[in-house]
Amino acid sequence: MVAAVSTYTAMVTRDGSLWFVDIPEVGIATQVRTLRDVDAMTTEAIALTLDVPPDTVTVHVLIDPGDSVRRHLQAAEQSRKESAEANARAASEVRAAARELAASGATLRDIGRVLNVSHQRAQQLVKG
Repeated sequence: MVAAVSTYTAMVTRDGSLWFVDIPEVGIATQVRTLRDVDAMTTEAIALTLDVPPDTVTVHVLIDPGDSVRRHLQAAEQSRKESAEANARAASEVRAAARELAASGATLRDIGRVLNVSHQRAQQLVKG
């Protein structure tokens, strides 16, 4: 007979130089030096506490990096979004420049030279 597998939530927060791991369903906590150790340490702690085999325990890890780190991550995500939008606008402008040059009769090689791309890329820009 195969033993049932139970899933537990490990809530992880930074505490000084260590990561504090709280497993509320079992009422236990532990600490690890690196996040790499969370799964093994948490699984072992739960298995020992409940006196069950470790292979019947799965852990869902939720990491709370803290308010300051979270703000940095949110700012980084916002910057990535703004960068992607700026890149899309830049690509649109380059295509418009390529089409305008093509409409004026410029060759693909000339368009490529003006845009600092190969003539093959210039053709893609004109047609795209």
